[in-house]
Amino acid sequence: MKTDTSWQKSSKWYGGIVGEKGHFFHQAIIIPNSLKLLKIKPESSLLDVACGSGVLARHIPQQTKYLGVDISSGLIEMAKKMDKNKNHKYTVGDVTEKLRADGMFDNATIILALQNIKEPEKVVENVAEKLKDGGKFLIVLNHPCFRIPRQSGWEIDKGNKLQYRRVSRYMNPMEIPVEMHPGKRDGQFTWSYHYPLSDYSEYLYKSGFLIEKIEEWSSKKKSVGKVADMENRAREEFPMFMAILAVKRPKI
Repeated sequence: MKTDTSWQKSSKWYGGIVGEKGHFFHQAIIIPNSLKLLKIKPESSLLDVACGSGVLARHIPQQTKYLGVDISSGLIEMAKKMDKNKNHKYTVGDVTEKLRADGMFDNATIILALQNIKEPEKVVENVAEKLKDGGKFLIVLNHPCFRIPRQSGWEIDKGNKLQYRRVSRYMNPMEIPVEMHPGKRDGQFTWSYHYPLSDYSEYLYKSGFLIEKIEEWSSKKKSVGKVADMENRAREEFPMFMAILAVKRPKI
């Protein structure tokens, strides 16, 4: 049976955290940096796969044609309630299957969601089929080198007064359950799927993409107190997010 990776059970909780404008990381890092990379024009179109509650749609030009697709009906319902733009449409769909979308798109995105999908290569294939030649595809991930659930974390070198990042595993793919509410033990969890960066590169290449740019984004949060300098330095050195901007190659 296919693993249920939908956030439907946690849609109310997640939608409440994200809200209309996005949580702290959306507002401070993800949205502004994504818009700089994509340079979305009012007359262009955007396919947003695994769109969640549609936070990105509420930051793009009003005239831009937008389609958001997500497997969670709860999140799609939230998106529709918060977004009354007539140029924006939302639909429930499994992005690992062929996308039911009319026309072709200038841009496509998957923001902080590909790491929660078991078959990312199928997502990339499906996006490629709906993207125009020369179209841009932006993937934003929790950094696959440094943010691996259960296999990475902060540790302290007391002798040198340094905080460093421990990474226990990296090269092999992993399926990792993640508790939604740590400490509550309410049985609610989602799945995280780890793949090394080389795998993402291979998925894109096989589907006709070339990587135009990779950016690494550090957290903008700041610590205070006795260990603030150590924590802030470590936070700057180990990026929290990775963005991959790929371009669809024209067929010869």
